[in-house]
Amino acid sequence: MALPVREQVKYWSIAAAVFFALVWAMGPILLPFVVGGAVAYFLDPVVSRAERAGMPRLVAVALVFLVMAGAVGLALVVLIPMVLGQAAALIAAAPAFLETIQGYVGERFPALLDYESDLRQTLAALSDTLRDRGIALADRLLGTALGLLNVVIFLIVAPVVAFYLLLDWPRLVTRVDGLLPRDHAETIRDLVRQIDRAIAGFVRGQLTVCLILAAYYAIALSLAGLQYGLVVGVITGLISFIPYVGAIVGGALAIGLALFQFWDAPLAIALVVAIFAAGQVAEGNFLVPKMVGRSVGLHPVWLLFALSAFGAIFGFVGMLIAVPVAAALGVLVRFATARYVASPLYYGTAGSEEAVEGAEAPPPDAPR
Repeated sequence: MALPVREQVKYWSIAAAVFFALVWAMGPILLPFVVGGAVAYFLDPVVSRAERAGMPRLVAVALVFLVMAGAVGLALVVLIPMVLGQAAALIAAAPAFLETIQGYVGERFPALLDYESDLRQTLAALSDTLRDRGIALADRLLGTALGLLNVVIFLIVAPVVAFYLLLDWPRLVTRVDGLLPRDHAETIRDLVRQIDRAIAGFVRGQLTVCLILAAYYAIALSLAGLQYGLVVGVITGLISFIPYVGAIVGGALAIGLALFQFWDAPLAIALVVAIFAAGQVAEGNFLVPKMVGRSVGLHPVWLLFALSAFGAIFGFVGMLIAVPVAAALGVLVRFATARYVASPLYYGTAGSEEAVEGAEAPPPDAPR
């Protein structure tokens, strides 16, 4: 005999509350496990495809990890130091940029930068804020780098978790499936399949799009001669998973730097603008439709809300789990809405009477 709906809602609500409480209380501890699980989920299709082609799963996992380790090692040795170096230089140069802008405006519009004017006070406050935040960020990055133990633990635990999850993924899926409540097993399987399609379509597809855009913007802006083009391109690509934010932040940053650097070279500024325009056209018309798809079911507003809420409550771990949880909640809300629309609660007594009358009335072409 199945449990009443009220009891089921109570137990599932308790399970959800326990899950979020654990994420809130153990966020820093869970980080390498969440990252390892995300890596395993992302790479499982590759391993499964190799296994279906006849390769033993252990060999497929080892081969995938060797390729991934080579890519990560190359990034750590070559790319990341360059990006961090440009980022530190950009943070250090930000106050000088503001002072230059302030001098330019002061020469042409002296009234705007009167000592008592709001614009002068705003620019001065912004310059001080950038300088203070830049120093604080540098100190934080240095402190994180010096926290060697935490870095080593993360670099060891996350790959180990990912390796064993990848190796045991089919057995884990079978084990979890065996624990499903028998009365609702098929419904839960269908919901999980929908959630998996939503997460896979967004996370795997959008991550691929972000990497492609980061490489494109970094290479194109650097070849265009834009100072700090590498870090601007990487930042733009990596935040492109947030709808509209990547394009706005990256475009404003790149075009602002181009205006500052190429003030007397309008063709160079136009080239930077053209690079971003081409990237946006490719993202909106080719990359996202082909790699992410339009049936993911994650509305941009819902995604932004999930990232903001989970990031504010649970920190960085919350931002990592925001997209999967948002996708799962979206599927569950659509399922609940479909059930509601098909239930007597939606039709009411009037709908029931109409349904009965419709069943009793003869069809229009029936003989009388």
